[in-house]
Amino acid sequence: MSWVAPCLPHGHDVKQPSNRTNILIQAAQRLGVATNALKFASPVSFVYNPLIYAWSCHEEYLWRFGGGKKRVVFLGMNPGPFGMVQTGIPFGQIAAVRDWLKIDQQVGRPAREHPRRPVTGFDCQRSEVSGERLWGLFAERFGRPEAFFVEHMVMNYCPLAFLEVTGRNRTPEKLASAEKETLFEVCDEHLRASVAVLQPDWLIGIGDFAFQRAKAVFEVSNLKLRHVLHPSPASPAANRGWSAAATRQLEQLGVWKP
Repeated sequence: MSWVAPCLPHGHDVKQPSNRTNILIQAAQRLGVATNALKFASPVSFVYNPLIYAWSCHEEYLWRFGGGKKRVVFLGMNPGPFGMVQTGIPFGQIAAVRDWLKIDQQVGRPAREHPRRPVTGFDCQRSEVSGERLWGLFAERFGRPEAFFVEHMVMNYCPLAFLEVTGRNRTPEKLASAEKETLFEVCDEHLRASVAVLQPDWLIGIGDFAFQRAKAVFEVSNLKLRHVLHPSPASPAANRGWSAAATRQLEQLGVWKP
């Protein structure tokens, strides 16, 4: 697939993508197409693939922030219903994407939507708490996104969101074994390709699932594989001050300086 320059909103800087950025974008395109072809059985009733219907946002994210080597790659699990599902950006809480990352491309719709989980893009009135916490920490520590992305990148392992007939979110590790095997094969390939491009020293799983997948993919590697507490509001520990806890973990690991 050839790279096509994203149509940036007025006021955004225009630059030529590096070869490294091109490769990263093409890898994400392949992941979107490959995962879009997969089939999932009950209890999965709806599958959202923001790499298809929100591709313009995701492409701009990679185009603007994915260039150059990264010392640290943060790896999440899969899209949340009010984050990447709406914006196409990992942990993509609306305000963080629109106001801090300054990405506000038009978002399409999945082919099939659950009536309780519509995709309204940047008109979504719900906040993805995990993304609010994650990007909020980075904004507080680094100020401008350009300062954060000099050495850091945020990715998700799996681009798909899975919904049951009730609208309840179903996480990838709860899929049927055969479905997981096929899905993980595709996602592993994308993770390998992305790490080969970004060449990080650290691969930090945000939560245990991402950490375990990173360990499975890079069992023999010079990568420093670690994890931090997931910022989900479902985690009592995260609700007791996630930003301070994650900062402390990253400083103790030596990823960040105190």
